[in-house]
Amino acid sequence: MSRLILASSSPFRKAILDKLNIVYEAVSPDIDETRFDSETPQQYVARLAREKAEALQTDYPDALIIGSDQTAIINGKTIGKPGSFDNACQQLRDASGKKITFLTGLSLLNSQTGSCETDVVPFHVYFRHLTPTMIEHYLKAEQPYNCAGSFKSEGLGIALFEKLEGDDPNTLIGLPLIRLIRMLENQGTIII
Repeated sequence: MSRLILASSSPFRKAILDKLNIVYEAVSPDIDETRFDSETPQQYVARLAREKAEALQTDYPDALIIGSDQTAIINGKTIGKPGSFDNACQQLRDASGKKITFLTGLSLLNSQTGSCETDVVPFHVYFRHLTPTMIEHYLKAEQPYNCAGSFKSEGLGIALFEKLEGDDPNTLIGLPLIRLIRMLENQGTIII
């Protein structure tokens, strides 16, 4: 197995990768995450995932480097991390009774050969009709201000949903493991 690097400081992505029982290092990449005016949400997350992996290529010349990034879309509008209670309230009010699509960009860079495989994996969340009381209670309980969409699906946030739709539930949290396993296998790294 090649040396494996997760280009992320996200505790959520680390927890997901830990499920595979593999040895890896998590290193925070330093990149500018500003979205270009002409980019679609798909192009944006694909570029950031690739750039996160590429940012560590020089420091880890003999590794497989995983980059990942995520954005969410509701009513055709891209939403990010709320950062505050008021913004989170607005995001959940906007999501009430609607579908949010999460797009997770995933890249696996072989820093030795320079080959890089990138994909964008969608996941859909259908929200229940949320009352102001439900929103306030949830936000005070979990404070998901650093999470796109203002919820933590791995916690109490699951109570906000009508249904989930996608190939891999890990995608919703930010790291599509099913797709990553295939990418690793393409590079000769077998998980099981």
